[in-house]
Amino acid sequence: MIDKLEFLMVLAREKSFSRAAESCGVTQPTFSAGIKQLEDILGVLLVNRSSRFHGLTAEGERVLEWAKRIVSDARAMRQDVRTTNAALTGHLRVAAVPTALGMVAELTTPFRAKHPDVRFTILSESSRKILTLLDDLEIDAGLTYLDNEPLGQIRTVPLYYERYRLLTSVHCPLGDRTSVTWAEVAGIPLCLLTPDMQNRRIIDRLLANYRSEPPTPMLESNSMVVLFSHVRTGEWASVVPEAFAGVLGLAEPLRSIPIVEPQEVHKIGLVLPRREPMTPLLRAFVAEANRIALPD
Repeated sequence: MIDKLEFLMVLAREKSFSRAAESCGVTQPTFSAGIKQLEDILGVLLVNRSSRFHGLTAEGERVLEWAKRIVSDARAMRQDVRTTNAALTGHLRVAAVPTALGMVAELTTPFRAKHPDVRFTILSESSRKILTLLDDLEIDAGLTYLDNEPLGQIRTVPLYYERYRLLTSVHCPLGDRTSVTWAEVAGIPLCLLTPDMQNRRIIDRLLANYRSEPPTPMLESNSMVVLFSHVRTGEWASVVPEAFAGVLGLAEPLRSIPIVEPQEVHKIGLVLPRREPMTPLLRAFVAEANRIALPD
């Protein structure tokens, strides 16, 4: 029955029988039969359907929530049994907001030294998508903002504080300064992350205090690499977190200039589902996060 519950979870995510079947690696008739078998077992209609998927019924939504708990527990049980008398093995899936990607190695590198047989998949996602992926069991943990927008009922491990810098060239406006203010940053053209990213929403809110119209960047992207590649030409400027600027290892003529007024600080940390029991892999990963966590 566990596999049928997983079918339901994938169908709710993909919103299409054909895409869900492809994602599960089965034919569409096999997938549809699995959903029908689950409905027969439970004695309720789970899916509104005609020739196409039209969403879950009210009963289907309730079963979906139970499915997430049951599938999560089943995965934890299987992993726990496999690792009782052996070294940790398996696959950890972690998603991080773009501005925190450079910090993921602070967790994965020491973890790998202790557990060399564990594989990682690291994704770059928006903070909102990270919460959705956690809820759908598509990732094991995330790295995101903890104190700016609602997180819901999840477990958190605070890791560091995000402070902001103007990333620019010495030849660009403000490039010769030792520090700048948000009011000054508001007066120059910028390249920034896309509006679906929480970092962008934070910056927009700060810049809006010094502009008569909403901030409009000269270039926007969902990739920090794209932003940096443009700044590196010496013709663009951006606002980046202090930690990310440190990862880049900047050399002249590029400069990372503190934005000091007003001082804006946000807490970044690990987020994971509030589900018990935790898998052995995730338990070990959280232990690694606690090793470098911010003090209470």
